[in-house]
Amino acid sequence: MATSSNAVNTGKSATQGPTAPQSLAGKRTKSILYWFMTLSVALPIGSGGVSQMMLYQNNPHGVIPVLGYPTYFFAILGFWKVLGAIALLVPRFPLLKEWAYAGIFFDLTGAAVSYAAVGGLGVYDFHVIAPLIITGFTVASWALRPESRKTGVVLPLKGGAAGMNASAASIA
Repeated sequence: MATSSNAVNTGKSATQGPTAPQSLAGKRTKSILYWFMTLSVALPIGSGGVSQMMLYQNNPHGVIPVLGYPTYFFAILGFWKVLGAIALLVPRFPLLKEWAYAGIFFDLTGAAVSYAAVGGLGVYDFHVIAPLIITGFTVASWALRPESRKTGVVLPLKGGAAGMNASAASIA
């Protein structure tokens, strides 16, 4: 039986070192954090999208006074927000989830910049800070997602396809 030099010094087998798979408790904690972050993104994004579409139905030719955007712009954003929230919550479709995460990231950072541009951090500070907090939740959800919700690796390891899943390895 082959052991690493670390295993010889500590008396542990090579599979118990730092390269061993996550423990069951660690996987469970990661899963709970993933779902908490995902729900912390999907619920405000989805409900906000519904609200934006309802705003358009009540005043289809209006303008959002603070930002100067027409209400049809918010109806379009609202439609895509609802679909993005659904994409994050349903199983499978990892590529669709990647697009949803990107769209939500762009929407939230764009909202923060829009409000910062018209009012700075004063009266509209909530409308600048809240989207940035949800952006942080979005990035955390993306980083914590399980393997079944990933499309491949962002940066492949040097020396080949080690560490890539089968679909990413066939592309490289």
